[in-house]
Amino acid sequence: MPRIAGFLSPLGVLLICAAALPGTVAAQEGPGLGVELTEEQIAAWDINVAPDGTGLPPGSGDARRGAEVFAVWCIACHTTDGEGGLNDRLVGGHGTLDSASPVRTVGSYWPYAPTIFDYIRRAMPYAQPQSLTNDDVYALTAYLLQLNGIIGADDVMDAASLPRVEMPNRDGFIVVWPPTDE
Repeated sequence: MPRIAGFLSPLGVLLICAAALPGTVAAQEGPGLGVELTEEQIAAWDINVAPDGTGLPPGSGDARRGAEVFAVWCIACHTTDGEGGLNDRLVGGHGTLDSASPVRTVGSYWPYAPTIFDYIRRAMPYAQPQSLTNDDVYALTAYLLQLNGIIGADDVMDAASLPRVEMPNRDGFIVVWPPTDE
């Protein structure tokens, strides 16, 4: 397009205005990619689990089964008993959050047990996220809670019991939005 000293020339302005007039330029069609999703397809991807447990699926698991699943899928990154390796520690850190060197783990930092399930199901194992069964995710969640001394080895985690687990740092987060008048 012709330019005059860094600005569009009168001819350039005229061409732009002409292109904007109705009927002067055919509308560009989209690239023709994709298909409209069905409600069933959308539901399959709607795997959110809220802190109160809303969205937890059917299934169950205990720490014993979780230890078996952990040995197969998690130990390479988190080492034996979740002590940390290539990736973060999952166990310990109790009482360190107020220190100069806080250790943020499932047991010391996470405020709600259902969000542990949500994270594992959504993002783990690292190389194959969303590949574990719901029973395996419940079992892993139970195992991590048991390793952190939050539940017993025989406690079964499911959609009813997991939201009832009281995490040590449940009251450790301060809501700052929306602001209150206090």
